Amino acid sequence: MKFDTPATVNPIDRLKVVGKPQDRIDGPLKTTGTARYAYEQHEAAPAHAYGYIVPATIGKGRVLSIDTARAKASPGVLAIVTAKEAGKLQKGKYNTANLLGGPDVQHYHQALAVVVAETFEQARSAAALVRVDYARASGMFDLAAAKASAVKPADGDPDTAVGDFAGAYAAAAVKLDATYTTPDQSHAMTEPHASIAAWNGDKLTVWTANQMINWSKNDLATTLGLPPDNVRLISPYIGGGFGGKLFVRSDAVLAALGAKAAGRPVAVALPRPVMFNNTTHRPATIQRIRIGATPDGKITAIGHESWSGDLPGGGPETAVNQTRLLYAGPNRMTAMRLATLDLPEGNAMRAPGEAPGLMALEIAMDELAEKLKLDPVDLRVLNDTQVDPEKPERPFSQRNFVQCMRDGAKRFGWEQRSAAPGARRDGRWLVGMGVASAFRNNLVMKSAARVRLGKDGRATVETDMTDIGTGSYTIIAQTAAEMLGLPLSAVTVSLGDSSFPVSAGSGGQWGGNSSTAGVYAACVKLREAIAGKLGLDPAAAVFEDGRVSAGGKSVPLAKASADGELVGEDTMEYGDLEKKFQQSTFGAHFVEVGVDSATGEIRVRRMLAVCAAGRILNPKAARSQVIGAMTMGVGAALMEELVVDKRLGFFVNHDLAGYEVPVHADIPHQEVVFLDEADPVSSPLKAKGVGELGICGVAAAVANAVYNATGVRVRDYPVTLDKLLDKLPAV
Repeated sequence: MKFDTPATVNPIDRLKVVGKPQDRIDGPLKTTGTARYAYEQHEAAPAHAYGYIVPATIGKGRVLSIDTARAKASPGVLAIVTAKEAGKLQKGKYNTANLLGGPDVQHYHQALAVVVAETFEQARSAAALVRVDYARASGMFDLAAAKASAVKPADGDPDTAVGDFAGAYAAAAVKLDATYTTPDQSHAMTEPHASIAAWNGDKLTVWTANQMINWSKNDLATTLGLPPDNVRLISPYIGGGFGGKLFVRSDAVLAALGAKAAGRPVAVALPRPVMFNNTTHRPATIQRIRIGATPDGKITAIGHESWSGDLPGGGPETAVNQTRLLYAGPNRMTAMRLATLDLPEGNAMRAPGEAPGLMALEIAMDELAEKLKLDPVDLRVLNDTQVDPEKPERPFSQRNFVQCMRDGAKRFGWEQRSAAPGARRDGRWLVGMGVASAFRNNLVMKSAARVRLGKDGRATVETDMTDIGTGSYTIIAQTAAEMLGLPLSAVTVSLGDSSFPVSAGSGGQWGGNSSTAGVYAACVKLREAIAGKLGLDPAAAVFEDGRVSAGGKSVPLAKASADGELVGEDTMEYGDLEKKFQQSTFGAHFVEVGVDSATGEIRVRRMLAVCAAGRILNPKAARSQVIGAMTMGVGAALMEELVVDKRLGFFVNHDLAGYEVPVHADIPHQEVVFLDEADPVSSPLKAKGVGELGICGVAAAVANAVYNATGVRVRDYPVTLDKLLDKLPAV
């Protein structure tokens, strides 16, 4: 099916199942421990052995020798695989560094070997006996030091320019010129990267934790030199990913190599202290923002430059993305520069680009509002635009940004905010409020599904879509139930298997909207088959309450498949609507904090998000997505930072003891409001993504609230008490 004209009225619009706050259909499995995650597929891969990674302990250099003699003699050891034993491996399309290193070491904790043994403890013990000798090389591990050598990235659109930014900025009555920094951050998901691999001749099956099944199936095949049809990936449940499991990682490759060498299935899980340096992370940024405005607050010039770093062959953190679209202004400039760093690979983490970009831009807007003596909400509303500022001929498909701001301000009691920082107290606590805009583009991806109607009248949906805790199982079931006129309980959903039709996968906030659109297309095919079987006009047929009606005739749905299963399969593809309309999601974040006037301790007191993100397919699951994203935003604001050892080239705090993330005591009441809207330009379901919108802008809202409470402006994240203490108002 081709989606190339805006959606009109269709069966989804009945909203009998879609749009309702449904419990997750996979919830009972997860809460009872019967949902089998990658490392728990013991029945599928019986008698499997265990592999344990041997990671590099230098940041850059070469392996001179690997002595495995003591490890091989260790009890229970079945095989040891290094680059020598593995032979020539290719590099997948989505990997920047080799997943098995040697002799070159590209980054700290790059995998150099896997030790396979009968038990996990035996494999771990033997891995500790492997001795690696290195020739250490000097590397670049400091973004600030590498900034001067950063270059314009070769791919994408690193720079944009509209009008005369330099001239307009120089002539502006009010100017802001400030630099902000965001640190390296880790996904820190609950489930580690883990895989079990099993060979059957030259056919490989891998049970793994992965967000994008088809991408990773093909990359694993490329890495191992196999035809893609010889590789099957299975990933029915994933314990969080946030972008860290978008691509095949070393656990899958090592499990496959270990299984081949040992002659039996092998399970590999990356130890938590290895994950932080072995896998990907959100790269640090240095961002310079310049804004010029008229005395009444109209932006006349806006410029945003960003510097980030990655390994050779990597890409930039696209932190200027939102600045190209969020605010009006006739004279504009954005630029990204990429430095070569020898730190572990930088790549996508929840809302790549917008999340760190808004951390800077939304503080800048707060600072500009103060210079103008304008309310921060009013400044943002004043500079709203209903068209793409860089391409004014292209309107937004929907843009209810102003309503998000106005509704949020009213709900939050924004009028109680003191314009003068440091003016509100509650005992020993300095109290402040902050606001920030939320913005994330609405991306859509080609997605396919297969829907079966069984002889019992039940529907089964099959697609390689994944559920990373987002609720994919449920919204896919809701879509099929709505299209076929069935209760949710009569739909079974099977996900995460590369033998199923290829879906959009989970990433970029496109998963929910795109995968359900694929199910919609498959259901249209199935509806046609059902109507034909029953002798009804497919165009006139109404599927409702387990019956199909048309032309005065009503027949039980199950009658169509009484003689045998009926199947509908199709792919949703997209035309050029994105060229005609800018599709984005919007929101407003409001935060209240208390800062201890003596110690500088920061406590978030209240949070509100108002979101405009198309039709909300399952408000219960969507709210969970947004409050989780808001929680991550608090972490980005106040605590999360991968600390770089700039001498040796690694992230020092590479475990959950040293890399701090919010816990229950850090998070207060969170309120989420979804505006009632449906966007026919987005998909037949008129939905958009919401999972990443919720994090966008949160950190800046917290930082702005801290400033309002204390009068201390922190431009270098995270906002920790040591950056406040010597500047706090007198007790």
